[in-house]
Amino acid sequence: MYSFLTTGTWPDYELLDAGNFEKLERFGKYVLARPEPQAIWDQHLPPSEWERAHATFRREKGSQERGQWQLKSGMPEQWVINYDQGDLHLRFRLGLSAFKHVGLFPEQDPNWRFIFEQTKKRKATLPRVLNLFAYTGAATLAARAAGADVTHLDSVKQVNFWARDNMEASKLDGVRWLVEDAMKYVRREVKRGSKYQGLILDPPAYGRGPNGEKWQLEDELNELLKLCKELLDPQDHFFLINLYSLGFSALILDNLVADIFPAVRGTREIGEIYLHDQGQRKLPLGTFCRFSS
Repeated sequence: MYSFLTTGTWPDYELLDAGNFEKLERFGKYVLARPEPQAIWDQHLPPSEWERAHATFRREKGSQERGQWQLKSGMPEQWVINYDQGDLHLRFRLGLSAFKHVGLFPEQDPNWRFIFEQTKKRKATLPRVLNLFAYTGAATLAARAAGADVTHLDSVKQVNFWARDNMEASKLDGVRWLVEDAMKYVRREVKRGSKYQGLILDPPAYGRGPNGEKWQLEDELNELLKLCKELLDPQDHFFLINLYSLGFSALILDNLVADIFPAVRGTREIGEIYLHDQGQRKLPLGTFCRFSS
C-alpha cells in the first residue's frame, strides 16, 4: 500500500512556510529559518513573517551543509519542547548545530506513533527493539515509553549523550546505549542468533563509523536489510525504515523489501513523508517502509 504520512496536531511544532529553498518553523516559542533544498516553489508568507525568525541559518560559502546561525536577542542555543500524542508524552532538548539541524525531525511524528503502538501490541512480555542510526533518540524513546527493552545505536558519541538527555527529560530510563558501526554490530548479532521484535532503521546517505568505517547507502542497504531479516522475530515483529537521501525513490525500498521480506508483500506500507505549511503546500522529507506481524 502506497501512503503519504504527515504530522498530526502538535502544539510545540509548526511548519509555517516553505519556499525559495528555505523553511520557516516554530519549535515551541521560537521561530527558525533554515535551508530546505526541496522547497523550490515561492514562499507563501510575506517577508515580514520571515523576519520574525529568532534564528536564521546562513550557509558558509561553498558549503551545502555547514554554516552559522544568526540569533536575535533572547534566542537560546538550547531549549526544550514537549511532544504529546495520545498516551505518548516525551520531551526533547533542541540545539542549534553547525549543520542546520536542531536535533529533531518533526516529520517523523507518525512513525513515532507507529513505533509506540506496535511495541504495545507485541506478544513478548518485554519486546526487544533495536534502533540503528538512532540519532537523538525520538524513536528510541517512543519504543521505551511503550515498555520495550531498547538498544540505541549511533556511531557518534555526542549524539548518544544528547539522546540520553532526551530520555532523562522524558522521565524514562533503561535504554542500552551503543557507539558502534551499524553493519558490524548487526553482523555480530546475526552470528549470536539474536532476535528482535522491533527493528528501526534511519540510515543516512553517507557517513562514518566510530573507527572511520565507511557507510554509503546505495552500497550497503541491500546487505543490511538481508541481515535485518535474520534478526527479526518471524512470528512477532514490526519493522520501520526511513530514507532521507534526495532522489532515493520509494520504489527502490519497495523492490528491496519485496525481495528480502516476501512474506509481507501484501501488508507492507510504503510511501513518502511530508510536512504541510500554512499555505497547505506539501514539503517532501523522505521515504519510508513499515510493516508488522
